[in-house]
Amino acid sequence: MKTVTVEDFYKDAAGRTNSTVGDLLPADINNQIGHFNVFNLTDIIAKIKKDPTHVPYNRRLYYKINLVRGRNIAEYADKVINIEKNALVFGTPKIPYSWKPQSMDQSGYFCIFTDAFLVQSKSGVVLDALPIFSPGGCPVFMLTDEQADEITLIFKKMQHEIASDYLYKYDLIRNYVLELIHYGQKLQPFTNYNNSHNASARVSSLFIELLERQFPIASPDQRILLRTAKDYADRLAVHSNHLNKVLKESTGKTTTEHIAGRLIQEARILLKQTDWNISEIAYSLGFGQLSHFSNFFKKQTSLSPIEVRNLVG
Repeated sequence: MKTVTVEDFYKDAAGRTNSTVGDLLPADINNQIGHFNVFNLTDIIAKIKKDPTHVPYNRRLYYKINLVRGRNIAEYADKVINIEKNALVFGTPKIPYSWKPQSMDQSGYFCIFTDAFLVQSKSGVVLDALPIFSPGGCPVFMLTDEQADEITLIFKKMQHEIASDYLYKYDLIRNYVLELIHYGQKLQPFTNYNNSHNASARVSSLFIELLERQFPIASPDQRILLRTAKDYADRLAVHSNHLNKVLKESTGKTTTEHIAGRLIQEARILLKQTDWNISEIAYSLGFGQLSHFSNFFKKQTSLSPIEVRNLVG
């Protein structure tokens, strides 16, 4: 099993369809926070000569929502699910999965997006806190033809918007992604929601809520109050080792990884959507020196803050 990045996804898709990566990318994607794209599976299959939809068992570093219309077998964590006709399938970075078509008669849609695309300041939700993406579940939901038709319309709206010149199209697309997520959550058995009341899940949920409360940064004079794993553990009245263990078990990430990831998300937003200088951004994110922020940012993204800012436009 290997870890698959968004870049790996596009390289593989380009190779399978005799396209270039640029052909598959939305034209204005570099101006956006996070990444999103949507595909018609029928169009992709038409360009592939063999093995049209087989997806190996790997862990992805992005989220994926599939509308499947056709016979398939999904291997999700330790579960094997037979899909006879229609299904709505949610993929998460937390759980590896594979996909095996059982016939050539396949159609449907899928979209991929990063956690930064649905960052709380843009979407109002915290992905890791949503039941549909919680570990231990089985987010493969069988659909009637009528339900599959309803979901098809949502994907078609996404495709229409991503090809449009509408200035706020990605805000609208976020709403369509959330509509799919809520559609899936309504299909979950009620018992899936009750699991969130155990002590460990509550600590995890409170941490994510506390982390998100530090953002968004609205002015250069605002500074986040909590910066380290110990800061959060102290605020939650738990030991930092316990908090780290709980988060690792429930989300697959350590406390430090959560904090670093959220700082990078906010840094990207500030670099792309404000004219604050980089020293001001570093200060607002809790860094005492610009060099510390620049080193942290480059370690996390392989780019310097100024390189990311220059991607705009």
